[in-house]
Amino acid sequence: MTPMMQQYHEAKNACGDAILLFRMGDFYELFNDDAVTASKILGMTLTSRDKGENATPMAGFPHHQLDSYLAKLIQQGYRVGICDQVEDPKQAKGIVKREITRILSPGTLTDDSLLSPKESNYLAAVLSEGDQAGISWIELSTGRFLAGVFPASRLADELARIAPSECLLSEGTDVLPKHTEGKFLHTQRPAWAFGGKAADEKLSKHFEVKSLDGFGFEESDRLAVRAAGAILDYLQETQRGSLEHVQSIVPYRQTNAVEIDESTRRSLELTRTIRDQRRDGTLIAVLDRCRTPMGSRLMADWLASPLADVEQIHLRHDAVEELMNDLPLCEVLAEALAGVYDLQRLLTRVTTGRASPRDLSFVGRTLGKLPRIKAKVTSRKSKLLGEIESQIDLCPEVHDKLAAALVEDCPLTTADGGFIQDGYDAKLDELRGLAAGGKQWIANYQAEESEKSGIANMKVGFNKVFGYYIEITNTHRDKVPAYFHRKQTLKNAERYITPELKEYEEKVLSADEKAKSLEYDLFAELRELVQAAADRLRQTAAALAQLDSLVSLGTLARDRNYCRPKIDETTELAIVDGRHPVLDVTEEAGTFIPNDTTLGGEDEDFVAIITGPNMAGKSTYIRQVGLITIMAQMGSFVPAREATIGVVDRVFARVGASDELSRGQSTFMVEMTETARILNTATERSLVILDEIGRGTSTYDGVSLAWSIVEFIHDRIGCRTLFATHYHELADLSQSLDHVTNLNVAVKEWDDKVIFLHKIVAGAADKSYGIYVARLAGIPHDVNERAKQILAQLEQEHLDLDGRSKIRPKRERHPKTDLQLTLFGPSEHPVVDEIRQADLSGLTPLDAFQKLIHWQTELKKKPGEK
Repeated sequence: MTPMMQQYHEAKNACGDAILLFRMGDFYELFNDDAVTASKILGMTLTSRDKGENATPMAGFPHHQLDSYLAKLIQQGYRVGICDQVEDPKQAKGIVKREITRILSPGTLTDDSLLSPKESNYLAAVLSEGDQAGISWIELSTGRFLAGVFPASRLADELARIAPSECLLSEGTDVLPKHTEGKFLHTQRPAWAFGGKAADEKLSKHFEVKSLDGFGFEESDRLAVRAAGAILDYLQETQRGSLEHVQSIVPYRQTNAVEIDESTRRSLELTRTIRDQRRDGTLIAVLDRCRTPMGSRLMADWLASPLADVEQIHLRHDAVEELMNDLPLCEVLAEALAGVYDLQRLLTRVTTGRASPRDLSFVGRTLGKLPRIKAKVTSRKSKLLGEIESQIDLCPEVHDKLAAALVEDCPLTTADGGFIQDGYDAKLDELRGLAAGGKQWIANYQAEESEKSGIANMKVGFNKVFGYYIEITNTHRDKVPAYFHRKQTLKNAERYITPELKEYEEKVLSADEKAKSLEYDLFAELRELVQAAADRLRQTAAALAQLDSLVSLGTLARDRNYCRPKIDETTELAIVDGRHPVLDVTEEAGTFIPNDTTLGGEDEDFVAIITGPNMAGKSTYIRQVGLITIMAQMGSFVPAREATIGVVDRVFARVGASDELSRGQSTFMVEMTETARILNTATERSLVILDEIGRGTSTYDGVSLAWSIVEFIHDRIGCRTLFATHYHELADLSQSLDHVTNLNVAVKEWDDKVIFLHKIVAGAADKSYGIYVARLAGIPHDVNERAKQILAQLEQEHLDLDGRSKIRPKRERHPKTDLQLTLFGPSEHPVVDEIRQADLSGLTPLDAFQKLIHWQTELKKKPGEK
């Protein structure tokens, strides 16, 4: 084995299961299985290093294409190790020294070329014990680090909220839900990395503290701290560089956030469409008009965790209202923010030593926008805007230095220099003048030597091998002066050097090298200046992200004619002329039909049963209520003429059906599992949205389940609920349940034609129009006619003379505190309790027989019979 291949194998062993990119000259090479894998993903030609039985599969690509190839490997879920040359090959004695400089994985990316600017990229770690789960997550490109403890049952929901690219798990554990496979990379780590003592030591050493108490962590947060320790251990192993930008860790508390489960995020298409997982067509795509990547990422965070604190919601609404009502202010701020770069990620590259001259110039340009932004936010009525203004630090000494030092268009690397302005440093100007003055000196020298020797076509040139030279054709060979020393023979000419030319060459080349070295030193000073102000700049970046998000919401509210929702502590939900926020934007102007919603409040109905034909807009209507509620509590104005929303603690939406084959579950099983979660966890302050529950089984089963689910929500939970259904029988519940109302989608008929008006009106639908929809879909005429005959027969059998369902409501009503006789919680007969408490050991056989007769008699009695 050659020394270089020995070096390769050492590097490969050090990076574990990662694909290794091994730098060899101007190429990155891959060998063995890595080469085979990468050749398929990257479309590279697979070659061989040797021949025959010892053939080693090999593939490679030019080093300047690293970013594009890295992106493809990372997108496919692979970890990638990069082994670089860490010394100048010209100065190396023997084989060039190489080291693994980085191990990249989906959750550890920091380069802009590998990240989406508008989306956070989280690395998470999960540790579960008993009924508790500790989760920690970090956005390495910004240094944002959080950790929290959650019920293990909410693990899937929290991961859906965080949406990590990679998740660390303790070796040998299987705590993640099976359906998360393929959504993010699962990375196994040694069990000791999740140990409590190891976590305390690593975190305390990194943050230079004695304990994490100062960050707000308590004894109940131990699982979260252990997960955070595993993250830090992984980063220290893979990054091979500074983690100085990770300066704090924040305990995550759920008390001030609305809980939104995984199914609801998917059903309401908050950040990804159900069909093709795209951002376009989602709520975040409508809300995000931010001018900076920082604002876009914060907007996504606000949407992922809407506020449950009324006062905090009011603060955001106050700021949005002031911005919405001041068009000139919004326009000036939007224009200024458009010139702001991603300061959060720029600072990470500065503190980790990976910043380029261009990065520093972007920091300088961003600071140049701050005085105008700060001045425009000063003296505003909104308390939140006032707080933002106070957090914007102009850092004038940093801006002035960067503005004076850096050229307008800085290069991406320091290698060739040229990024420091003339006039910034006198010594640099002198060296540059010496190097740049060479052209005139050469011209003068060439003219002098030509005149002295009489050789008219003498030419002075330069190349990297021989340096400066004098080229003379063979026809003038006899005229060459004695002090010219032959250096190189060409076909029709000779090249010479002279002592004077050689001396000048050394002087010029030395000046050029010294200029580049000095320029790098000046760059390092500027980088250290920015790093010293990193804390102030991070605070400023966070303030700019908030301002950008608020300006985005204010602009959206004004452009789309949104209203400020009234948020209070009641259980009321009243929306006048509400519109679906996504369809309101994507459909042709003026075509979307607005609708009202009234639920909850004192003595009001809080369960609405919506009937009507498919395609008429039931799902759109109930979705828009959920989206409007979430928008209101994240701090946005809403698409309505008026809106009053009693703050909700949880939003549940069970809309649409799909098989979860990865879980081994059918459509109906998924539907019932998600519905069970709602029934078991919803509270009186929750908002529940259910669509077509029970359609995944037989008609009788479906109606029965839907009926009893509505009763359970009404009697036991008492929360605001929208229940869209094609089971018209459920409309009868409004007669037996005090707080149920019927709504339906208006339809106009004539000449056997139907027009869906998409208007929600009071009352129950009297027809389903399913057969008509089937006709629109292209079902053959004969099938439709036969369906009408069957429908008439079924309606005759299952409806009474008044056209109502023959299902009868419960005769006995139970208060919320009692357990009702339903599928979800069977009540106990008093006899059961009597049997449980009976002392059978003290009974004679005759007494026992008499007891048995008594119990049997009691059990045969009808309800209410004495």
